Amino acid sequence: MVSDVAIIGAGVVGCALARRFALEGIGVTLIEAGSDILSGASKANSAILHTGFDAPPGSLELACIKAGHAEYLAIREAMGLPLLRCGALVVAWNEAEEAALEGIRAQALGNGVGNVELVGQERLRAVEPELSTQARAALCVPDEALIDPWSPFLAYVEQAMAHGATVKLNTRVTGGSFDGEAWHLDTNTGSLSARVVINCAGIQGDVIEKLLLGASDFEIRPRKGQFVVFDKAAHGLASAIILPVPNERTKGVVVTRTVFGNLLVGPTAEEQEDPECTEVDHDQLEALIRRGVEILPALAHMPVTACYAGLRPATEKKDYRIASKPGQNWISVGGIRSTGLSAALGIARYVFGLYASRASKGRPIDNPTIPVVPNLAENLPRDYASPGYGEIVCHCEMVTRREIETALARPLPPGDFGGLKRRTRCAMGRCQGFNCGARLASLTRGRFPVSLDAGEAR
Repeated sequence: MVSDVAIIGAGVVGCALARRFALEGIGVTLIEAGSDILSGASKANSAILHTGFDAPPGSLELACIKAGHAEYLAIREAMGLPLLRCGALVVAWNEAEEAALEGIRAQALGNGVGNVELVGQERLRAVEPELSTQARAALCVPDEALIDPWSPFLAYVEQAMAHGATVKLNTRVTGGSFDGEAWHLDTNTGSLSARVVINCAGIQGDVIEKLLLGASDFEIRPRKGQFVVFDKAAHGLASAIILPVPNERTKGVVVTRTVFGNLLVGPTAEEQEDPECTEVDHDQLEALIRRGVEILPALAHMPVTACYAGLRPATEKKDYRIASKPGQNWISVGGIRSTGLSAALGIARYVFGLYASRASKGRPIDNPTIPVVPNLAENLPRDYASPGYGEIVCHCEMVTRREIETALARPLPPGDFGGLKRRTRCAMGRCQGFNCGARLASLTRGRFPVSLDAGEAR
């Protein structure tokens, strides 16, 4: 059987693409090398839903962020997706940064984000009393928000599956050929065919291009971002997302709450050649903690719950590297960096437009099935507050047995322990699975390629 479209990579963009194409009536096969969706770079993001206020003016990135932001707001309630409307403050810490705020404000206005305003030191102190007294001024961006970084994409893929999409996990593309009408892909799990291939392979994007096309128009330059997660007691130290004045290379270190009730500091921006190494570095983490304390001095007395690192698929250019190759029935979606979470739905619409301009169109779904995902956000009712939850399995994050069993029984169950954590937050709290690991091993025995009994609870 030949699919209309094969999407390589089930990160945030691949998941959003699968949903959009399925809703348009296009046959989709979503291919992921990992054991679960979001198993690559996408699992390590800051969960900020950006407005595009500081995106490059007139860029594709800006258009996709704005479209993605708008579509998320339009669909989130029906899917049960949380939104924490906290706003952001771009904080200036020296005279040069303060002088730069007016330019960022003008850029925001030019980008169509009109409700931004400059905030002086006195008002800044009033709205963020725990902020260091070294803060001089800020630009307030009220519509920046926080979301669950993982649940939306589960909902997108399950909606795609409800309308015929096939998801192939643990499936790595090893080769293939184009016969002029369709692609025939070789994978470690067998062969499959599709009329059009969309490359959303993230960190491996240029590798896939070279493997199947012989050359790549872009070069992935992995950029590691490390994060420190402070304990829930730190959650109240900031109300807004605290952003730095960005530079040409990076948006810089952010201090933000999470919808899960923690406080996050990061990321770093470390260039590296290894496309797979996501190890954390003690010195970098210590530097992040010091920077966090400089921004919010009270963090000096707060314990760190966790740390993690992810790789952003940066390229030799800042732009998104999205291009259609009609003669080869191929669409490249590369270089989607830190704004990919916000832009994913917009990218999906844009890429579908590239496809529809050249390929036969399907029949859009009139009344699509709308999957609802369980709430994990602390600002909304959690499962443990409802009768019949069975037991509290993870006491740090108050994860119930019912939540674990529901995740395992969904149309797309977790493919590994990391997937279960992202669907329920089990083992992601203070003890990092020390206390609940044995119970989780019992509840998931036989479900994952590597059993928790074999040590996967770490």
